Amino acid sequence: MRPQAPEPEDINTVRVRLPRGKETFGIVEQRHGGSRMSVRCLDDKTRICRIPGRLKRRLWVREGDLVLIQPWELGGDEKADIMYKYRPIQVKWLKMKGYLRKLDEFESF
Repeated sequence: MRPQAPEPEDINTVRVRLPRGKETFGIVEQRHGGSRMSVRCLDDKTRICRIPGRLKRRLWVREGDLVLIQPWELGGDEKADIMYKYRPIQVKWLKMKGYLRKLDEFESF
């Protein structure tokens, strides 16, 4: 018996990391250098975010990218770490599922 070809829906399945705990979505507004950047978060705060050392070589972030951030325990309203960068197909999936309803308020995306 021959194996069946995957359904067309199976081909377009996208794996997307969703926020857990205190994590939130954000859009990179400006890069400051030294792996630091300003990120406008969907909880209506602008934070100075950094890329942690373990991700520095693997995570390339540009202005306008959608990222997942984790606020610091101390000074959580001002600083955060960038945990993940979303690809365009993942952003499309998040919009389709309704996770990014507040994103329409941002004129830059």
